[in-house]
Amino acid sequence: MSGEETRVALVTGASSGIGQACARALVRKGYRVFGASRRFAATAQSANFASIPMNVSSRESVEAAVATIRSTAGRVDLLVNNAGYSLIGSVEDTSDEEARAQIETNLLGPWRLCRAVLPMMRDQHRGCIINIGSMGGRIGLPFQAAYSASKFGLAGFTEALSAELRPWPIRVVLIELGDYRTGITAHRKVALGATGQSAYKAMFEVASRRIAEAEENGRLPGEVANLVVKVAEADSPRLSYQAGPIIERVALIAKAILPSRAFERLLVRQYS
Repeated sequence: MSGEETRVALVTGASSGIGQACARALVRKGYRVFGASRRFAATAQSANFASIPMNVSSRESVEAAVATIRSTAGRVDLLVNNAGYSLIGSVEDTSDEEARAQIETNLLGPWRLCRAVLPMMRDQHRGCIINIGSMGGRIGLPFQAAYSASKFGLAGFTEALSAELRPWPIRVVLIELGDYRTGITAHRKVALGATGQSAYKAMFEVASRRIAEAEENGRLPGEVANLVVKVAEADSPRLSYQAGPIIERVALIAKAILPSRAFERLLVRQYS
């Protein structure tokens, strides 16, 4: 992006973790940042940062927040779709309502945001959309089926949107993350069926411990924030980037070259 106008960024899930790190990095880079979150903090304001309330699962909330930015700043140059959460539990133990809520936030949330900001980006003849995905959107993770489904969906959504926007100078990028030390562990939701007399109880308990340990020993969110700034500043960014521990990036290569059942055995061994 170039030009003398102050660039405006909207970052969702900006109250903590990766979203907060991205917002701070973009402010340092000279952006005027609107940090959206359900945990709205009216005191979290500065010359180049404004905290705004938003629930990405609500069309009305998304549209109201974007209207506020339009009336205040008049534009959105960068959208970082970061808001989301993790649901764990076996497929059998996860209700329709729980799975639907996961997809509402992790997939339909970015969909709503893109619909809301794209008219402005087309009018201003430039824009960048960065969707924060997961390596769980490339590998179906045991006991995280709803989460993986939402992130697989986000990957497909990003590819389709990027192709649709080819006639305009609007770039769409997916950043697929491995394990990072964020609030995702503390705010994780557990399927109600997994807390009772589940047939998967022993396996689930081991897997949930492994998941939490990997996150708590993961990399720092600032690394992702630096990549977001790099992508936002690039003239021709790639469609997708991967970030996270090297072993997790190697797993993506292993999935591509190993027979599918052989890779599945390795994956199950990792979790159990």
